[in-house]
Amino acid sequence: MRRVHDFHGGIYPPERKTLSNSIAIRKAAIPKQLVLPLSQHIGPPAAAIVEAGQEVLGGERLTDLSGLPIHAPTSGVIAAIEERPVPHASGMLEQCIIINCDGEDRWVELRPVDDFRNIPPEALVQQIYAAGIAGLGGAGFPTARKLPMESNNAIDTLIINGTECEPYITSDDVLMRERADRIISGIEILSHIAQPSEILIGIEDNKPEAIAAFKLALNGREDMQVVTFPTKYPSGGEKQLIEILTGKQVPSGGLPSHIGILCQNVGSAAAIHDAIILGRPLVSRITTVTGESAAQRGNFDVLLGTPMQDLLSQAQYQPAPRQRLIMGGPMMGVTLSDHHCPIIKTTNCLLVPGETELPEPGAAQACIRCGLCAEVCPARLLPQQLYWFARAQDHERLEEHHLFDCIECGACSYACPSHIPLVQYYRASKAAVRAQKTDNAKADHARERFEARQERMARAAEEKEAKRAARKRAAMAKAADQAVDGDPIQAAIARAQARKAAQASAPADDQQLNRDKLAKIDARLAKARDKLNADDGSDPAMTAALANAVTTTEKKRSALLIEIDTSDSNDAPAVNEAEGA
Repeated sequence: MRRVHDFHGGIYPPERKTLSNSIAIRKAAIPKQLVLPLSQHIGPPAAAIVEAGQEVLGGERLTDLSGLPIHAPTSGVIAAIEERPVPHASGMLEQCIIINCDGEDRWVELRPVDDFRNIPPEALVQQIYAAGIAGLGGAGFPTARKLPMESNNAIDTLIINGTECEPYITSDDVLMRERADRIISGIEILSHIAQPSEILIGIEDNKPEAIAAFKLALNGREDMQVVTFPTKYPSGGEKQLIEILTGKQVPSGGLPSHIGILCQNVGSAAAIHDAIILGRPLVSRITTVTGESAAQRGNFDVLLGTPMQDLLSQAQYQPAPRQRLIMGGPMMGVTLSDHHCPIIKTTNCLLVPGETELPEPGAAQACIRCGLCAEVCPARLLPQQLYWFARAQDHERLEEHHLFDCIECGACSYACPSHIPLVQYYRASKAAVRAQKTDNAKADHARERFEARQERMARAAEEKEAKRAARKRAAMAKAADQAVDGDPIQAAIARAQARKAAQASAPADDQQLNRDKLAKIDARLAKARDKLNADDGSDPAMTAALANAVTTTEKKRSALLIEIDTSDSNDAPAVNEAEGA
């Protein structure tokens, strides 16, 4: 027999599982309308690819693959895509796909796999993701994201979690009793993907029927081992179960894969069987309906998107005064304000306690520093210190004290004699830290964009200045090539002297230039007169233009004649002077 270990802390609350585990799984009726939130898992939501008025069949994908996909649980017509209340403690609204069911339950053609062993592990992981499977134990992390995609992510131990330690909840218990063969088939697919050295199925000793069903289904197989251990809450926590079965501890902030372990819930294993062997996506789940306000308590195979009120009515729900509706168990569940919220992938239980069944805790009092919270904490944290830092909103100290290692099991709140709602403080602090990190990331991104822009502008200015400097150097080089003896100043002086000497020594040349200009003007004037004389006057505009050209040319000729006469009269004394000399 395999040795089992213990984990730090833990508590022993009343189990009350017999309220719902004595009846076989019942098939819930198809409701008139399904409400399917686009986000039913940890991670970004997918985008709808259907529109209002479109007819859909059961199993048809309703969203793209940008997030974990959602499928139609049955046939009907898309009534709307709008915001509706979703199962959340805040009563928040989210985008949902609304289907008016036709009651015919018509389905798309499924594509089952004959032998999954002939399919590469990577392809199987993609099929699991496309089937929309999220962790059905309550966390809702996409199953495919936990599976190893590369050989360097070696898995030594595959652990199947059948613990279900939360009080009242029995959905995994009855699933193991009635569908152990499906779970084992899903385990075989997981084993083909992860290639572990050993497979351990962990079940608490308060589920003898489930243990017997598994041992019968395994029929002496040695590649899978059922391991039972004493009941203690929260032994179903992933890190706690790993420590119980292997003695290993997942490092703070780390993942089970970091120590070579893959952990999956029994419900997720059964869903993997349905997705691969039957080709059926995740469109329903087993949900426990329990509590003294439900006369017909039990477990229901219910379609995702079914309004909770519809499922409760099938369990003959009779609200008590100041009735509470809790999704999940009394330890980790959340109280909902709207009974019409839909069943989603993580809805493992609807608890409707009677008025005296789960009395409200007393008013919170001052912390007496008794230390009971630290004694029962399964994560070995210091809940008292986290409480003070949470009240002070000291996010840095919260992270230093490993706030995100808290699994929100509620053991500290259960043990606190002052009735302080410690878990609520931790949840709020986690949300605040995440929001702060998101804001910081946005600010960093904006700063990086600004700095990148400044760098681009600086580079552009440098390039512009470099081009300007290059042009200046080229001009200087050209001037240097033309310089006398390489001196540009002397070259400029020489050019000025040459022009002055030319002007002083060639008055006759100027006169000759004027005579040449006069000859050209005379030629243009004769040509213009010929054109004017040849014009027949059919185009007045052309005639006017020719006349204007003749007039303008005559004015230029007269002006040049005056300049020539003036130049001749000025040059005459100089000539006479020269002759007298």
